Amino acid sequence: MQNLSRRNFLQGIGGTALSLPFLESLSWGGPAAKIAQRLAFYYVPIGVVRRGFFPGEKNAIIPKFTSSQQEIEQTAKIPLGLQPLNLTPTMQPLESVKDKVTLITGMDRTFQQGTDVHAQCASCYLSSAPPFSIKQSAWPLDRTLDHLVADKIGNSTPFRSLEFSCNSHKDNKESIYFDNISWYGTGHVAPSIRDPRKMYRRLFGTQEINQFRNITDLVLEDARSMKRQLGVSDREKFSEYFDSIRSIEQQMDKLEKMKTELSQVNLEEPPEAHLPRGEYIRLMGDLMVVALQTGLTNVATFMVGPERWDTPYKYESLFEKPMSHHQMSHNQKQFLDQLLQVDKFHMEQFVYLVEKMDRIEESDGSSLLDNTLFTYGSGLGDGATHQYTDLPTIVAGSGGGRLVTGQHLNLAEGTPLANLWLTQAQLMGLDMPRFADSTGAVGELLKS
Repeated sequence: MQNLSRRNFLQGIGGTALSLPFLESLSWGGPAAKIAQRLAFYYVPIGVVRRGFFPGEKNAIIPKFTSSQQEIEQTAKIPLGLQPLNLTPTMQPLESVKDKVTLITGMDRTFQQGTDVHAQCASCYLSSAPPFSIKQSAWPLDRTLDHLVADKIGNSTPFRSLEFSCNSHKDNKESIYFDNISWYGTGHVAPSIRDPRKMYRRLFGTQEINQFRNITDLVLEDARSMKRQLGVSDREKFSEYFDSIRSIEQQMDKLEKMKTELSQVNLEEPPEAHLPRGEYIRLMGDLMVVALQTGLTNVATFMVGPERWDTPYKYESLFEKPMSHHQMSHNQKQFLDQLLQVDKFHMEQFVYLVEKMDRIEESDGSSLLDNTLFTYGSGLGDGATHQYTDLPTIVAGSGGGRLVTGQHLNLAEGTPLANLWLTQAQLMGLDMPRFADSTGAVGELLKS
């Protein structure tokens, strides 16, 4: 056991590998390893309904759909700086982790005329290049923040970064700019993985020599031998970890079986439209958390859905039939209640991941969430008006205890979103005085 640590692998029959979380019993008296800092993004498409998300806007106007980008005047005048965090209806699911998150309002992006509003808000979300600064492209799209950070901290992990997508559809009528937020550089997309089974194979390296035996079966003999050498608390942690992997496998099997059965039914929509949306998002999220937990990567992007795809999804806890988020956003007045439910639904999935990360203990007693900057956000402030102003943004985690949490930070109108990206880059160790169109780091976020 002297040659094992949380960064090593359990090797099973056929070369299958499984990463381990931190286990105190595997630390043999050497210097304590520095806790890794992680960076992850949870991108929600098509903005939010303002009156449900933003504090003080309960009675805001219900905007009419506009095909172009248009700003909406805020109805609430909230003082600048740090304020108490008052949870609105859309943010209500955050109650259990309220002291672990920070709401940030007032941040904008500048729209570059000449390209589609939805495509630009997604593809350029983590780039924020100033308009017309990229001469070789029609898009203000440069190397995105996740890859700049991965350049710094990604060389010590098996995967420099991982890109997750929860778009299971294949009936693509849009370009790649609507469906990707992670880019190696201008015109060079970092392809996201949207099939849970494919991501599982990538993470755990299974060759599926025997299709009837899964990864936990293959390493079980080694695991049992190892478990006998662990302390009581580590045995519990070890069992919880293996149970979580087993749960992922079972959920994959369930969704794949359901998809096969749906493909044999004559439906108006493709089979993917009838897959339970929440289960799919949580399954992909479980895979992301496991990758961050075991040190397979320290940088991840998680795209909940694409921009402007009209193919519907089955929001299993909300509606009886598949619904198109994009089409509903074109008429907030008619679909106000449904859109508010979808916004809250997306927040619930975010909270599920935040809670999961908060339960995972690191070697120093802190949690995975404590050592992660996990940002919820959207490239649009409002889906009906396509506004790029006052973007909905929530940061979960404290970056190793360096960020203020449990607060609402209201920034001055027109503060670039790139200011937050600059702050996060600096917290991740980058010596970067400026990022894209930033004007400075967000000092109010930092603990004094």
